[in-house]
Amino acid sequence: MYKKLFLRIFVLSFFLGIYQQEIQAQSEVIPLWPNGAPSALSAPSYIQESQLDALGNIRGYSKVSQPDITVFLADKETSNGTAVIICPGGGYSHLAIRKEGYKVAEWFNSLGISAFVLKYRMPSDQTMEDKSVGPLQDAQEAVRMVRRNADKWHIDPTKIGIMGFSAGGHLAASLSTLYNEKTYTESDDTSARPDFSILIYPVIGMEAGITHKGSQKNLLGASPTPELLEKFSSEKRINKETPPAFLVHATDDSGVPVENSIAYYLALKEHNVASEMHIYEQGGHGFGLGVGPTNQYWPTACANWLRSHNWIPNEEVLLFSYFKGNGEDGLHLAYSEDGYTWKSLKNDAPFLTPVVGKDKLMRDPCIIKGGDGKYHMVWTVSWTDKGIGYASSEDLIHWSEQQFIPVMAHEQSTRNTWAPELTYDAESNTYLIYWASTIPGKFPKTQSDKDSGYNHRMYYTTTKDFKTFSPTTLLYEPGFNVIDATIQKHEDKFVMFLKDETREPAEKNIKIAHSDKLTGPYSKASDPITGDYWAEGPTAQKIDGKWTVYFDKYIDHTYGAVQSSDLKNWKDISNRIHFPEGTRHGTIFKVPRALYQKLKKQ
Repeated sequence: MYKKLFLRIFVLSFFLGIYQQEIQAQSEVIPLWPNGAPSALSAPSYIQESQLDALGNIRGYSKVSQPDITVFLADKETSNGTAVIICPGGGYSHLAIRKEGYKVAEWFNSLGISAFVLKYRMPSDQTMEDKSVGPLQDAQEAVRMVRRNADKWHIDPTKIGIMGFSAGGHLAASLSTLYNEKTYTESDDTSARPDFSILIYPVIGMEAGITHKGSQKNLLGASPTPELLEKFSSEKRINKETPPAFLVHATDDSGVPVENSIAYYLALKEHNVASEMHIYEQGGHGFGLGVGPTNQYWPTACANWLRSHNWIPNEEVLLFSYFKGNGEDGLHLAYSEDGYTWKSLKNDAPFLTPVVGKDKLMRDPCIIKGGDGKYHMVWTVSWTDKGIGYASSEDLIHWSEQQFIPVMAHEQSTRNTWAPELTYDAESNTYLIYWASTIPGKFPKTQSDKDSGYNHRMYYTTTKDFKTFSPTTLLYEPGFNVIDATIQKHEDKFVMFLKDETREPAEKNIKIAHSDKLTGPYSKASDPITGDYWAEGPTAQKIDGKWTVYFDKYIDHTYGAVQSSDLKNWKDISNRIHFPEGTRHGTIFKVPRALYQKLKKQ
């Protein structure tokens, strides 16, 4: 029995030892002050000590006098350049570097964030002329070092945060409020201001009734002056320039009272600094990434907060399917992280070449993700054909055999089938395919000699499998020449964005109609939501809580967009968006980041 127990302990210890060796082997450790820390005193008896767990593995350090940072770089393919410097806790007497350092860094890497674990100096009269500023000097230099090496480490210098646990939270808060404090002579003018802070059960105040006495004594001494207490009470140093903060604390924390986080949060709120705080009923102190029934979810809440501020990439990426020229070369794709700046994929080469239809074109490509997990696409195959093109794909790289769907073959005089779109109704597992066609003489009241005599209305068919289709039916007759409709679900209703194609007097703008059902009937079209220019090919997406409608300003050979929070009041944001040169209209949709990474390699 004892032999088996000894063997288990030995094996566990062996693999934990390998784990720590892997951390050291895979992560670069960089001295913070290669030429010596500022205002350092010679102290040969003050030598760093390792703290071991029951199996002999390092879990922390004490008597740190030679600070460094351990580098955990995120995968370049999944990162958007954000970095976080992590300050482990330990009451300014030691550092819980494994639980509140290395493990947290690996979690950040999983989110696409680069992390730097700061082994900061323990304040000591033996090693420092002024021990109260030693840790702050280290934190300031750590931010400056990461910012100086932004290009080398593929980091965005405007997305560098500071994180701290317990006393490390006090250091992170001190940096957030004292980043401009002149604590040493800098080698350049690189800013030490973090762009955000993450404070986990932090020590904030240094005054009686709120502070953690051990941290206060170790940092400021046994009898700190009122001025020193004031300086290092971070809730009193907040102003409008203080970085945004995310705070976590437990109500039953007997080591560092929850009032620390509350005081910091209220001061941030008073100065209109963006902040979010999560207070848990239970958890005590030192729960790291979370162990209790509720505090275990704080990392998820933190990730959501970071994502909302664009400090970590969204789990989904926006794609835009479009054509160029006359549509003869096929399907093009572009991507965007924010919905404003769009970049072409595959060096703007086509992903699929058209082979069906009278003219073998691939204009107006519309792609949606269906209930079967596949991406379904329809497109305009010809200027004068009576059908549309269809194909499907699981990865947008490999496509099914292209299919010609003769949706208007029953109307022999039909002149065209243009700009087909798809909308999926999950409740009925049905796809609505709809397009614009002109049937001569069908709607004589709006017939005009302009625009080559085209007088479109919207028609549709439904399918569950893209093999059998319902009879073609009129979808929308607004009383004017209509084309380029696209339908989105909004709450429990459907919204149709459409182009009024009227030429005389000229409309050529985007309007909206509503319906309780996908197949209609749809309401009277709204007033135009676009401005004094000709717009066509609308595609709509809800991004960050706002509806954004993109469209082709085809006379100006550029793209435009309008945005609304309520589908009633619209703001033109055309000056904020950027699309690849030569882009013609298509559809914007979302894909998982993993799929985007595959497309990016094409």
